[in-house]
This record gives sequence, structure tokens and C-alpha cells, in this order.
Amino acid sequence: MGKHTPLYEKHLAAGAKLVDFGGWDMPIHYGSQIEEHHIVRQDAGVFDVSHMTVVEIHGDRGEDYLENLLANDIRRVRRPGQAVYSAMLNEQGGVLDDLIVYATGDPYLAVVNCATREKDLDWMSRQAQPFGCRIVEREDLAILAVQGPTAIARVSRLVTAEHAETIASLKVFQGSWCQDWFIARTGYTGEQGLEIILPGVDAADFWDALLADGIHPVGLGARDTLRLEAGMNLYGSDMDESVSPLESNMESTVFLEGRHFIGAEALRSQQASGPGAMLVGLVMTSRGVLRAHYPVFADGEAVGEITSGAFSPTLQHAIALARVSRLSSDMAVEIRGKMHPVTCVTTPFVRNGQPVFKPRSGT
Repeated sequence: MGKHTPLYEKHLAAGAKLVDFGGWDMPIHYGSQIEEHHIVRQDAGVFDVSHMTVVEIHGDRGEDYLENLLANDIRRVRRPGQAVYSAMLNEQGGVLDDLIVYATGDPYLAVVNCATREKDLDWMSRQAQPFGCRIVEREDLAILAVQGPTAIARVSRLVTAEHAETIASLKVFQGSWCQDWFIARTGYTGEQGLEIILPGVDAADFWDALLADGIHPVGLGARDTLRLEAGMNLYGSDMDESVSPLESNMESTVFLEGRHFIGAEALRSQQASGPGAMLVGLVMTSRGVLRAHYPVFADGEAVGEITSGAFSPTLQHAIALARVSRLSSDMAVEIRGKMHPVTCVTTPFVRNGQPVFKPRSGT
């Protein structure tokens, strides 16, 4: 038996199929993964993501600490509560984890992946010591993500006037405390929406209110196809300690100029010589599904493999992220011994329910 979020009994009552995910018993779907995917693209759905790890960073030198810890630059934040998406790197430039940090001052707030929880907390705590900072895990908190084109309006009418006012004040990729809730305009679906960090003891009542309003529960299965359509990486699949952000389509989350941080020198060296591989999008319009680890070919030569792949419910054909050493106008994926032509494209594949990918230059 795995760990349970405060909503475990609610998932059972809603008919969830539960699976092990990073040591947690989590819902993969509530009947139909495809229907749940479309609900988020067309209306609003709610995810229990309380298995994620919420961390507070305490200390007068919190900003200095984060400057050393993150490949992105916390000092570029211009708005209170602005979210910074970044990676923590090892000295070799490999990705230890990707995370979101909210620039709320002392304490800063961070959300890291559940599967890397112990490793992340140990690393963050060790790096915090020279800066006199303290890392505090908030195990008392839950996280609900309400995502979809109607999500913000629907949540706003269900919460208190003060919470609704906070929601209205937020810009995209920004969060704010309101009483003991932290509300953020962030998500992992490519849709509008909110991620709400709240006391675990409040989670069940809020979940009930959302479902009573017709907001459908959504499992991790649809969350994965939604994030893939949005071109968002999954740690452990699309990046890990063996690759750098420059090889993981995360160049925009790296700020090297005038900075020192853990892994910076390795990235500068890689930037000067050119990364050995790149993470790209692939589209296959013929029948079949692209899966992780399928080999990718350019001009008949093996050049890499798929890191994440699925049938896209929105586009109605297969899509994938793949790490390759080079591009070509003649690319293919081998599926059960047969070559299937694919097109290399920009990501995201889908944004706000609409296809936005284009053929990638150089192919």
C-alpha cells in the first residue's frame, strides 16, 4: 500500500482506478482518460496533485541561496509572487529535478516532484547550509489543480469574496497567499487554470464543492496527455541527471550571463561546444502510437529515441518528444520492426485547445 493524499477516500467514492505513482496511491482515471482529457480542453477539470512536495525556504539570504541553486535567475522577478520555473543541476550540468519557485520573499515557496522528494530535500538542505537558510517541508498542505477554459470563472464563484479578489488580481504565472491558501495561475496542461495549495484538512470540502458545481475529477492519465500536448517535460522521462537543460528544450529556463550557480560552468562549456543532443517534437499522422524508447532515424541512420509519446486526443494522431543528435527532412520511428515516417515540429503541439505546432527548421 502506498501513501495517501487527504483525498484518497474521495477518489474511491468517485470510482477512481488507483495506481502506484512515486510511492503514492493515485487516480489514473475515473472511468475514461480520453473523456477527462477533453473535459480539461473544453471546460474544467480538477486534479489532486497533493503528492507533490511543497517546500518553504526560510532565511535572510533566501535570494542568494536560490541564485546558487537554480539555473534560472530569481533576481529577474519583477512582480511579487511571480513563479520561476527552473532546474536544479549537479556540477556536471545534469538535471536533478525541475521545480517551480514562487518569489514570495521570506519564506520563498517551492513545489518539487514527488518521485524525487527525498533526493531533492537532501540536496536543497545541504546547499542551504552555507547561506544560513532552512528548508521546511509542508506535509500539512494539499494541492488541487483546476484547469480548463472555464476553470478560473468557476472557481471564483465557489470561493469566498476575498479568495475571488485574490484570483482576479493574479497574472499568469503568479501566485499569492490569501489567508491560509496559496493560489497560483499556473498549471501543467497548456490551459488556463489555477493551482491551489491549501491545508489538507480543507481539501475534502473544497473538492466536494468543485464536484457539486459539475467540475469533473481528472486522473494522472489525462494529465500526462495534456502536458505532452502542451510540450511540457516529465522528469525521469524527458530529462534527468544524465542530460542538461540545453539538451532538454529548457534553454529559456537557463540564464548564464554574469551568474554563478551549481552546474553553470558545465553549461557554459556545453554551450560553447554545442549540445550533443536536442529534445524535439515529433508528429505521426499515420496509424499507430509513438511510445517512449522507440528509436528515431534520420536518413536511415539511428539518431536518438522517443522520451515521451502518446496518441493525442485533441489532434487525433500520435505525438512525441524525442532526444536526437540531428534533424533531417527524412525522419522515421521504428515501431515493431517497421519504419513510420514522422515530422519534426516545434512545441507545444497544442495551446488553449488549438494546434500550434509548425515544422521545425532544418528538417
